[in-house]
Amino acid sequence: MKQTVFIIGLGLIGGSLALGLKRNNDVKIIGYDANTHALRTAKRIGVIDEMAVHIKDAAGFADIIIFATPVNETLSLMNELANWQLKEQVIVTDTGSTKSEIMKAALSLKEQGITFIGGHPMAGSHKSGVEAARAHLFENAYYLLTPFPNENQEEVNILTDLLQVTKAKIVQVNAKEHDHMTAVVSHFPHLVAASLVHQLAGENEQYPFTKQLAAGGFRDLTRIASSNPIMWRDITVQNRQELSNQLQMWTEEMIKLQNLLLHADEEDIENYFQTAKQVRDELPITAQGAMFTVYDLYVDVPDYPGVISEITGYLAKDRISITNLRIVETRVDVFGILVISFQTIEDRAKAVACIAKNTTFETYIS
Repeated sequence: MKQTVFIIGLGLIGGSLALGLKRNNDVKIIGYDANTHALRTAKRIGVIDEMAVHIKDAAGFADIIIFATPVNETLSLMNELANWQLKEQVIVTDTGSTKSEIMKAALSLKEQGITFIGGHPMAGSHKSGVEAARAHLFENAYYLLTPFPNENQEEVNILTDLLQVTKAKIVQVNAKEHDHMTAVVSHFPHLVAASLVHQLAGENEQYPFTKQLAAGGFRDLTRIASSNPIMWRDITVQNRQELSNQLQMWTEEMIKLQNLLLHADEEDIENYFQTAKQVRDELPITAQGAMFTVYDLYVDVPDYPGVISEITGYLAKDRISITNLRIVETRVDVFGILVISFQTIEDRAKAVACIAKNTTFETYIS
């Protein structure tokens, strides 16, 4: 049966969701974006099938409505939704990074007989905008759904079946669990990254050369501090209680670490790092997590002219596409680390085989 999906918000997430869902020939995508340029671009490059000029009018044709907008904008649109003329069996969902406030707002919709199922595809990219949309963005990523506890399971199944074509791993949790878990592995790390950059800025006033040394590990550790400030302002405000709890736990951990530095012996300090290494090494590396993850491959390369073009040449010959590359460390007569980023796990695996076939350089995944 043909389904009409109305996606409101045609940025990276909304656009990628549209492309992913279009893998199903029985799905028709109507799109809307307040930015008319983004809307026209989405139609021109085939992200959507039809453009919606007015939200209210298009919503009436939809079997499923997806808010792919920032959380605060989604809340505003949810307040307007009750005044729209909708199909009787319409299912409404969203893609927001926080869920408790969204599900509170959805209670009034539920009272009016409108089915709302919270959603959060946990994937992203270093690029933004509809031009960066990719059908494979959600492959192997977790897609969390937060239905009400007493939601009609048949409605949940309809949404789940629709999303299966994106090849995401769909998991149901409640809103509180969602906000707690994402606070731990996504939202709070952004606060830590931002605080480290602020600390660097303070140090740089007295020691200006510090910033020049802040490469390699520091850049990798704080990469997420370059994320959209407005988006993270909204996420932080929406999930402030969970983040406050995490900050308290972090403060206690830092006090523990400070005492370790001041009073512990070398063996205790080594054990602290050993435990951290063990837990870090056990993290999954074959799936996307809560934070945007590119599929990085680390290559030990000697420092001689042309070595980077040599490797990229081998990859190009095997038609393996890369999204980014950078040098973590390079010195004369010392091996450096070339970090190559790929769009998919499969591309990274092909690259490992390609480099092994053509060179003696060591590769590893972290």
